[in-house]
Amino acid sequence: MNFCSKCGARVALRTPEGDHLPRYVCEACGTIHYENPRLVLGCVPEHAGRILLCRRAIEPRRGYWTVPAGFMENGETLQQAAARESREEALAEVEVGSLLAVVHVLHARQVHVFFRATLPTASYGVGHESLEVELFDLAAIPWADLAFPSTEFALRHYLDDRQRGEDGYHFTTIDRRLRTVAQSPTPSAPPARTP
Repeated sequence: MNFCSKCGARVALRTPEGDHLPRYVCEACGTIHYENPRLVLGCVPEHAGRILLCRRAIEPRRGYWTVPAGFMENGETLQQAAARESREEALAEVEVGSLLAVVHVLHARQVHVFFRATLPTASYGVGHESLEVELFDLAAIPWADLAFPSTEFALRHYLDDRQRGEDGYHFTTIDRRLRTVAQSPTPSAPPARTP
């Protein structure tokens, strides 16, 4: 960042008084510009035992497969963002279900949140960010051609939970600055619910 979005003056990277991290601070009006992680929302849509995947038409990872996912917009809930991404990328109307996974992608300054979803009918198509969209049988999922580690994490836990008949939620951290993937010691299944 070079200029203040409030007044247009130059900004300087420094630690403001009372803060503990460097921030971009306007040299004219004093506005502090915070940079916070961005939320990426997606879902794992299932129809008749098959999983809906999109082949990316944009960078990064153009040509690789992923579940429908993208950046959350202002004014929408997590679930609304996941459903919108399915409409945009796969022309699919999904029913967003329970929380599946939260992946902290530290090197990209992002948090990826995935939900389970149902695709009520096999109606889908190729959105402007996809090269192709397909319903995959479990044995045909292109594991070697998945776009992102967060996608693989969510898909594997989705399938494991489904096989066990559970509805768990899963957390992990990916930090390529350190070349590590660490799983947090969090519960894999929510506490029992009472009706």
